[in-house]
Amino acid sequence: MKQVILVGVAASLLAACASVPQRSEQLDQARSEIDTLAQEPLAQQAAGRDLAAARQSLQQAEVAQQQHQPPGIVDHLAYLAMRHAQAGEARVSEARARQQVARAQEDRDKILLDSRTREAQNAQAQAQNAQAQAQNAQAQAQDAQVQAEAARVQAEAARNATLAAQAQLASTQQQLADLQAKKTDRGMVVTLGDVLFDTGQSDLKPGADLVIGRLAAFLNANPQTKIMIEGHTDSRGSDEYNEALSERRARAVADALSVRGVAQDSVHTMGRGKAYPVASNDTPEGRQQNRRVEIIFSDPAGQFAQVSN
Repeated sequence: MKQVILVGVAASLLAACASVPQRSEQLDQARSEIDTLAQEPLAQQAAGRDLAAARQSLQQAEVAQQQHQPPGIVDHLAYLAMRHAQAGEARVSEARARQQVARAQEDRDKILLDSRTREAQNAQAQAQNAQAQAQNAQAQAQDAQVQAEAARVQAEAARNATLAAQAQLASTQQQLADLQAKKTDRGMVVTLGDVLFDTGQSDLKPGADLVIGRLAAFLNANPQTKIMIEGHTDSRGSDEYNEALSERRARAVADALSVRGVAQDSVHTMGRGKAYPVASNDTPEGRQQNRRVEIIFSDPAGQFAQVSN
């Protein structure tokens, strides 16, 4: 009888252990990332959809964990939740930057208004003291000469600054042309074909060094420029497989740029999977065009074009 009781207790303990979901570090990271995004004051305004998508993926991951589905499924759903949250954080950062620019413009306008007010007050005082200023006409003439010289120097400096900016712009445009960049509604885009990777792989081939090196040289010479690296696949395989493969390929290009000195905060990556083909997937040639990595460049201020996907 005692042995039967012990066996029953052991079976109960084993059942209890089996009912406890296995802890997922990826799931913990996703929760933390979503909490960080949710605490942002601009989260709902700038990244409401990303936050909702992140929470939905997190809920799916937690349900999968409770149902004791394979850890890979739980981790993948948690990864999607974390990526949605990170995309939201990027949108919040962008919105915050726009607010800062707007506040800076308001401050500038206020300074200009104050300056003009002071100038008007000075003009009135000068009119009232015209008789006294007439006695100092010679001194004023000398002051005017000094001011004219200062204005000439300032004008020359402004002209030189304009020429330098034009030269920089021309240099940047030539460098982008050397990279075979094309102008699109998303900005300047460089397309890297699937020759950079073996089929189904995300490791860069040795032949990619030349184009990656040229891209790194451009970014290091133009540190204000940011890029978005998007991975794309053909239609073969599941959505999950293609999204993961495209993200790994985009990440591989980003890592190669980092090794060459490009600042990590200037590079963003995204796996687009098979969702955005540029050719038919019904032919080998079309599938080859769809297997690509696209590099989208920001404007000189580090901002990306706002387009709806």
